[in-house]
Amino acid sequence: MKPNPAGSSPEACRAAGQAPQQKTQATPMQAPRQKVLVTGGGGYLGFSLGSSLAKSGTSVILLDLRRPQWELSPGTEFIQADVRDEEALYRAFEGVDCVFHVASYGMSGVEKLQKEQIESINVGGTKLVINVCIRRRVPRLIYTSTVNVVFGGKPIEQGDEDSVPYFPLEKHMDDYSRTKAIADQLTLMANGTPLPGGGTLRTCVLRPPGIYGPEEQRHLPRVASHIKKRLFMFRFGDRRTQMNWVHVHNLVQAHVLAAEALTVAKGYVASGQAYYINDGESVNLFEWMAPLFEKLGYSQPWIQVPTSWVYLTAAVMEYVHLALRPICSVQPLLTRSEVRSVAVTHTFQIAKARAQLGYAPDKFRFADVVEQYVRSTSRRSRGSTARTLLRLLLGLLLLLGLLALALHLVGLQ
Repeated sequence: MKPNPAGSSPEACRAAGQAPQQKTQATPMQAPRQKVLVTGGGGYLGFSLGSSLAKSGTSVILLDLRRPQWELSPGTEFIQADVRDEEALYRAFEGVDCVFHVASYGMSGVEKLQKEQIESINVGGTKLVINVCIRRRVPRLIYTSTVNVVFGGKPIEQGDEDSVPYFPLEKHMDDYSRTKAIADQLTLMANGTPLPGGGTLRTCVLRPPGIYGPEEQRHLPRVASHIKKRLFMFRFGDRRTQMNWVHVHNLVQAHVLAAEALTVAKGYVASGQAYYINDGESVNLFEWMAPLFEKLGYSQPWIQVPTSWVYLTAAVMEYVHLALRPICSVQPLLTRSEVRSVAVTHTFQIAKARAQLGYAPDKFRFADVVEQYVRSTSRRSRGSTARTLLRLLLGLLLLLGLLALALHLVGLQ
């Protein structure tokens, strides 16, 4: 499982082609201090960020091709548009003071194998966002990147922004990581661009790992589904392998601080900078996931399988998926890049974000998120059972009614 954070969409702008703009307005409760726009605002991170900003009195536009599944907060507006539609972006960016570019595609699962979609959204969409920021004289742009831009399968222990270079683009195994790296660099190169009529575009990028938190819809439900199907009875990789995670609350905090750090009041300290953002802790994935197995009532993986076997299986499943895609969809259990991310240590420091942004991550327990997830799925299961019983009852009543009608007709004859 790998990030993005994104979102999304659950943090993604998914469908191809042009989409008509559709607006849904929530009534603001107070006069806004500034106006910001969040691409990928229908996804988990984008919506969480927008809601947090709206609560502080900021006027927020959430832009996504997919409508949010949550209720809009007062002070937010939703615009349904494709991040690859330049004219839609131009209309939406009017009067915007800051853009948070969260939208992306291809983060995990079968999405990782859809090269054309990934390229057009992650690279093409980012180019358009930058161009429209310049045309609309938007002074601040924050891009939600990923640790994948520097991680390519080689161990990284407590890496920092200065010592760890971009992983070579031609060596990236998956298109998501490669295109996010391109977009990351495009955003930083745009820093300092003069704006028409005066002013300067200031940019920065945030590089989170996988995201977790209440109502997260990408990583946790997918893993839980595999556990229930008994597909995760094995583990692989060294037990000392570690990685980072970030709670959505902490990642939202980092975005808000980054926007502030691109203002004159903060001396433009974040201008042209990249920051690793995580909870400040390194964990082994299988140990970190233990509460999920426990709450679902399954034993933890106990069969140790060589990583090479898992990697080979993932490669075969990827090729099978691509070969059969015109006929049917074969969902890979894991992709090669996901196997690599689980089996190879890649951890990052957050000292730069602490020092320059004032980032101070709060402490969260994954077990609490799991508890909430299990409660919510139990409620949905009970609701589903009740609906099933109701349908059976209505069907029985209909059958009895038809039987009574038939008997009545027989009696008349």
